[in-house]
Amino acid sequence: MTKFGYKLMTEEHGPKALIDNAVRAEAAGFDFVSISDHFHPWLEAQGHAPFAWSVLGAIAHATSRIGIATGLTCPIIRYHPAIIAQAAATIALMSDNRFTLAVGAGERLNEHVTGARWPSIPERHAMLGEAIEIFRTLWQGGVHSWKGEYFVVDHAQLYDLPDAPIDIVLGVSGPASVALAVDKADGIMTTEPSGKLVDDFRTRKPGSAYSEAVLSYAESEQAGLDQARETFRFSALGWAVNSELPTVAGFESASAFVRPDDLADAIAAGPDVDVHLALIRKYVDAGYDHIVLTCPGQQQARFIDFFESELRPRL
Repeated sequence: MTKFGYKLMTEEHGPKALIDNAVRAEAAGFDFVSISDHFHPWLEAQGHAPFAWSVLGAIAHATSRIGIATGLTCPIIRYHPAIIAQAAATIALMSDNRFTLAVGAGERLNEHVTGARWPSIPERHAMLGEAIEIFRTLWQGGVHSWKGEYFVVDHAQLYDLPDAPIDIVLGVSGPASVALAVDKADGIMTTEPSGKLVDDFRTRKPGSAYSEAVLSYAESEQAGLDQARETFRFSALGWAVNSELPTVAGFESASAFVRPDDLADAIAAGPDVDVHLALIRKYVDAGYDHIVLTCPGQQQARFIDFFESELRPRL
């Protein structure tokens, strides 16, 4: 059965608004929420970047049913894997095992802030695989030391652990990351309705498949496209660009000439429920069983009401 999630965009909303939106999403019948984990927004118009893990703790306390996931956390540069292992265990406990840890190889935009070198994609994948091994080792309980190619853990023990395993979902975009997910993770996450990525994973391993669908709900199709252009136009640049640019100013410059119509094929825009259902159907047909509904802009209460009253009954 397909589950539908609500995207908590830390780039577009402050911490209190994110918590309020999560509570609203639970009341409206969403199955889970997925929160981005950024140090910077993509664009100045978004204007926010609170610490995701503080918000996660508050959401775990403020809700009782809805699933909670990261989307995505990069646990290899800005964070040490041992810290994310501890953070994930804590949120799993606070949420009574409603938490899923979704991780990825990150973007330079967020990871360069500590002054660390930005590695190549193959190196980042290797680091990510090692980080996942550290998570699973520390979640076993007891004292552990680790000396790998990229990370060291020195006599670390997590004292507060959940009584159920924490699922790990890995962000994928091609064969190399899918192979890593098959080896290390319990599921995959993408940002496109790619049936090939799902098939490449599931032919080798059973597991969940997450993806994000952008529904720019607004009073008209043009208003929805304009709304997406204002705060979501970075998505038109593609992953090869988005993972490499180091500054918000760089994204402003690179996306300056993206037009609203340039986004039309990849998103659903406007108030017509059938338009939004048509986009969601692409993800269902591609085999995704967890679809994160992402609405750009500030009218989140309006979008959640639309989901509850019009979209959810049709889903």
